[in-house]
Amino acid sequence: MDLSAIRLPAAEDTKAVDALIVRRLRSDVALINQIGHYIVRSGGKRLRPLSVLLAARACGYGGTRHIDLAAVIEFIHTATLLHDDVVDGSELRRNQDTANVVWGNEATVLVGDFLYSRAFEMMVEVGSMRVMEILAHATNRIAEGEVLQLLNTKDPDTDEQRYMEVIVRKTATLFEAATRLGAVLAASPDPIETAMADYGRNLGIAFQLIDDALDYSSGNTELGKNVGDDLDEGKPTLPILRAMAVGTPAQRRLLREAIEHGGRERIDDVIAVIASTDAIAYTTELARDYARRAKEALAVLAPSDATASLGLMADFAVSRDH
Repeated sequence: MDLSAIRLPAAEDTKAVDALIVRRLRSDVALINQIGHYIVRSGGKRLRPLSVLLAARACGYGGTRHIDLAAVIEFIHTATLLHDDVVDGSELRRNQDTANVVWGNEATVLVGDFLYSRAFEMMVEVGSMRVMEILAHATNRIAEGEVLQLLNTKDPDTDEQRYMEVIVRKTATLFEAATRLGAVLAASPDPIETAMADYGRNLGIAFQLIDDALDYSSGNTELGKNVGDDLDEGKPTLPILRAMAVGTPAQRRLLREAIEHGGRERIDDVIAVIASTDAIAYTTELARDYARRAKEALAVLAPSDATASLGLMADFAVSRDH
């Protein structure tokens, strides 16, 4: 599916967001400029800021504050990526070296902090306590998700419920905030605001489920990171958990050991086990169910190009190969 077609109703808004991001990244501290621009210009789908833009337009918003909030959402997301890569010891993202590889952990964490604080400066400028409330709550939930994921690391007894709680907080929360903000800017009634939040949350869950499936089914050329990174970091994601649930005793022992010890020594064996079970199909089907729920939430909106793009975004989240 062509992402450029999904972006079309927000094409001019997207250009404005990109320009604003460049302006608000500026600092008189050179290293902040270097790392910030390195990350923001490294590519990425920019689905989270696009969600703000499309949701606002779909709800009938005619102002410009959605530009500011789309940039805020992207800064928060970028900050979480910087911190994630340090915590996980990641070396590759979007087919390039991570910032922590290039500049070191200390500088990367501190620039992540700068992006968080710049995001909060910008949300204050919007002048809405409701906007502040939504974004403050979202950043808090994301941090909780990070800690929960850390607690699950190298724990083969992690179950599907614990896994889902992590991705709801860590990934879906920011999508939920993004689409809720679009409705809030348009002063939408409560049922529409709730529906937009439901859309974003379900979209985010579907997106992360597919990410986790791709970690065991895609070459790093498409995905932009190393295959098996989650396993290397000891993260028990749904494909592993499902394979453990339906695999043979010998397969379960292999997967438990892989989670406990991390590393890539047996990655080929792990991928073979996952391929021999229904783990990828199970994960993908669950993602499709959440994408369906996201699209159903859009029924409260009037038909428009922006509304149609939101539906296509849900389709894209589960049909992509990277």
